Formats: sequence, structure tokens, C-alpha cells
Amino acid sequence: MRREVELQEVDWTAFPKPSEEMQSSWLLQHSPKPKKKTVRKRTCAWTLAFIGVVIAFSMTVRALTHRHHYQQQAPDAYNMALHTGLKFFNSQRSGRLPDQNNITWRGDSCIQDGKYPGSSHPNLSGGYYDGGDAIKSNFKMSFAMTMLSWSVIEYHAKYQQLGELSHVEGIIKWGTDYFLKTFDSSAADSIHDMVSQVGSEGTERYCWMRPEDIDYERKVHICISECPNLAAEMAAALASASIVFSENDAYSQKLIQGAKILYRFAESSIKGSGRSARSSWDELLWGGVWLYYATGDATYLDRVTTLALADPSDSFSRDSGVFSWNTKLAGAQLLLTRMRLFLSPGYPAEEVLRKFHNQISIVMCSYLPSFNKFNRTKGGLIQLNNGDPQPLQYAANAAFLAALYGDYLEASDTRGWSCGPNVYFTNVLRDFSRSQVSLPVDYILGKNPENISYVVGYGERYPKHVHHRGASIPKNRKESCKGGWKWRESSKENPNVIEGAMVAGPDGHDVFHDVRTANYTEPTLTGNAGLVAALVALSGEKHMLDKNRMFSGVPPLFPDVPPPPAPWTP
Repeated sequence: MRREVELQEVDWTAFPKPSEEMQSSWLLQHSPKPKKKTVRKRTCAWTLAFIGVVIAFSMTVRALTHRHHYQQQAPDAYNMALHTGLKFFNSQRSGRLPDQNNITWRGDSCIQDGKYPGSSHPNLSGGYYDGGDAIKSNFKMSFAMTMLSWSVIEYHAKYQQLGELSHVEGIIKWGTDYFLKTFDSSAADSIHDMVSQVGSEGTERYCWMRPEDIDYERKVHICISECPNLAAEMAAALASASIVFSENDAYSQKLIQGAKILYRFAESSIKGSGRSARSSWDELLWGGVWLYYATGDATYLDRVTTLALADPSDSFSRDSGVFSWNTKLAGAQLLLTRMRLFLSPGYPAEEVLRKFHNQISIVMCSYLPSFNKFNRTKGGLIQLNNGDPQPLQYAANAAFLAALYGDYLEASDTRGWSCGPNVYFTNVLRDFSRSQVSLPVDYILGKNPENISYVVGYGERYPKHVHHRGASIPKNRKESCKGGWKWRESSKENPNVIEGAMVAGPDGHDVFHDVRTANYTEPTLTGNAGLVAALVALSGEKHMLDKNRMFSGVPPLFPDVPPPPAPWTP
């Protein structure tokens, strides 16, 4: 029997109270000069009023459910963009590259990372550079790998159908293999430190040279107790990847063991220092949910429940709807809503799951233009980062959440969700996602006032002066730190095309300058991960969400139904 989640389950008190002006508009207005009417006339009047209300309601529902006038996408548009977007990760690899990396202008780089006298982590070759310089940030890299893993778990069949499954799994494994080098992943119980970053901002931004030519010692940043948020973030990356590689039991268990160690380190860092968990609250939620899905260990769900009930007073209002490498609340809300929609675990978890289900519904309302929570440029780009540089990665992340939530609702036989007095059907979420990332009406891939695709190598016109050390210097030119400045400042196009890179994007007025500056043309690992996740959610056929893969490690929440008793015999 198909399960129907009633729209009446939504906690109406969670929504903002309508303004007095709106409430007054709902009231029937008295006539200034009432006249005496017969009972028959009154009946007629009320009948006509009722018919009018029915017609108005029908028009409202149609308006809410009518698909935007976006032109239907070509069948392979998302697929082509996805193929292109994944190539960027090959360009960002550090260490000794695999034979199948297929980026002709890249080579082995920074294989000496961590190898200095007295180093506690002597083998830090590998991983990814997180932007146009050569910094390897575990925080940003962790978020990017988690986003890719999440997209593979939900849309495994799509990646397989597109022939990109082994590619994206290789991208994820390149990251998780590196993470396992950055702490004692073989520890029996606990660790006392971890690597947070390789490379310093000052040096890496001053030296404009190809990563392959770096000949200076790169600083390794070690965290002892001051980074519970990073530890929880890395725990999420390893735990989510363990689900991706669940068929490789030995590797999956290795990732789970590492995730447990890191999450324990995050918790002990907070307790040992006596500091508040406020700054790490969303990462602890995020990491805890992923560990529960990876292990099925109910103690992680208990921890998440406890954390959720201890919600900092302004966390939802402050972070509502903004999902990024530095803010995980919306992602955790959606993951917990998934559990409620598909598993219905009931109490004692129901209170928390219901709370987050209501909150993610409000987030989805806030993405719709009619609610005016977030500003939009004249060209239609939602400003989730308040007009600051690099707006595209935030829009891509929101598009992924919206498309995925819509798929959750459809897969759970839930027809829509409520925003105050209005009911919206699931196609509205996909329309929002399309307006941010898909072809030909999307903003990121070309439908914008500049008429430019912000993904390098995709479309007829795209940025040619990407702020990226490796792409801006010819392959066979070795430069010193300062000697490479002439390539950074050059007005000539990059000699190497960094395919798939989503650049920072335009300013708050839709204006874009194709010059080598971080605010316009620098790509990021986190931005491309959100883009790829959104594209795979929107690509291919509908109804290809994998409902069960996420729960492969979760044991049945209810006991099996006992077999019927044996037939009675006298």
C-alpha cells in the first residue's frame, strides 16, 4: 500500500506569523451601506461567494503547480555538463598522478609534502588543491568529498548510466586515501593531533608557479585540540565514503574506523577544553548523522538527538537555507528528514526528526522568489552569501538540496509541502533548481546578463583567464615565485584550459570581468562538488533516486513480524 505523508503533519507554528496587513486581507469586508435582503438573496450571495472562493483556490493551485516557462532541456544537456564538471577534479590532484588522470598539462607535484625533520606526518603526498593556488585544506576537501559521496549514494544508477561511476568513485577515493594519512587512522582508541592544512596562504598566494615546480618547503598545519569542527567534518567525509565503497568491505571498514576516531576526537576536544560546542554544532550534527547511516549504531542517532535538542538559540535563523563548506545545518536537516520520510522511526527520535522536517520545509520556502528572504540579482541569481564574492557555489548547493528534497517527497508519495497558507507541489523545487543550474535557462551555464557559461569548457563562451597557477603558465615554463607574476598579470588567455572549472562568478549586479582575480575567475573544489551534485540530481530520468543505499548499514528499526502459529489440531 502506498504510503501518504499528510500535509497536515506540518507544524504550522514553525512558520512566521502573517503580517497584520495580510491577515486583514483575509477578512470579508463589510459594505459601508448594508441593505436589508431576503433569505433567498442572502443564500444567492453566499453561493456566489463560495463559487468565487473555489475558482480563486483553483487558480491559485494552478499557479503554484504550473511549471515555469523555462524551455525544456535537451536530453543530454545535464549529462554533458556533468561530464565536463568532473574533469576539474583531475586538474586539482596533488601528489603522484595516476596514469588515467588525462590532463596533459598536469604532472606529479608536491610529493615531498610532510617530509621534513621531526615531522609527525611524513607522508602527505596526495589530496587536492582547493583553488587556484596550491593549498590543501582538509576542511574544504572534506566537504567536497562528502558532497560527491552523497550524490553517488542517492543517484548511483545515474552515474552508472552515464559511464561516470568509476570516475567519481576514483575522485572520492583520491581524497579519502589522503585523509587517512593526515591522522593516526590505525589508532586503537584516540588520537592527539591531526593535519588541518598543507601550505600557507601568504606563501602560496605570493608564489605564482606551477605546482609541479614548487621547490620550497611547505608548512604543515597541525591541530591538537582546537579544531573539533574539522574533525567532525572529516568524519562525515569518511563515513559517507564508506557507504559509497560498501561493496569493498575492507576499505569501507577502514573508512568507518577512521570516521569513528575523528568524531571521538571532535567530542573530546570540546570536553577537554571546556569550550562551547556552538561553533562546531552543525559539523557535529553533520558528522553524527553520517556515522549513523554508515554504521547503524544507534548511539550516534542519540548524540544527534541530544545535539538537536540543545540547538543554539539563533542557529536556525542565522544559518537557515545557506549550505556551504562552512555551514552544514541545512544538509543535516535534509539527511534527518530523509530518515523520517523513509524509515518513520517514531519516538524517541520523532521529536527531532519532525523539528528538522519542518525546518527544511521552511528552507525550501525561503528559496522561492515570492518569499523574498534572499535577494536576487536582476538576472535572477539568488544571493545566498549576501552579495559577497563567489556566489555560484552557494546557488549550486541550494539547487542540489532543492532537487533532492523534491525527489525525497516524490519517492515517499508526498505530493508537496506547505509554506504558510500555500501548498506547493514537488515540481516547483525542480523548477527552482533548474533556474540556478540547468540548461538552457540556468544562470551558471549561460542564461545570465553576460551570456557566458561560468563553467570552463562548456558552451560557446566561457572564461579564458581563470585565476589558477597551473592553467595560466605554459607546461614547459619553470618560473620562480615572483617570476610567475608576469603570467598572472598577463592579458593573454590561459595557455591551458582547465575544463569543468566553475569560476567564482559575477558580482551582486550580474557584472563579470574575465580577469585573473579570485573574486571573479578562481574555481574551488567545494564549488565544483556542489555543481556536480546538482547536475546529477537533475540529469537523466526522474524517479532514479536510490532509496535504500543510504540505509544499507542501518539495521531494521522494528522487530520482524513473527511467523503465524501452527494450525491447531485437536
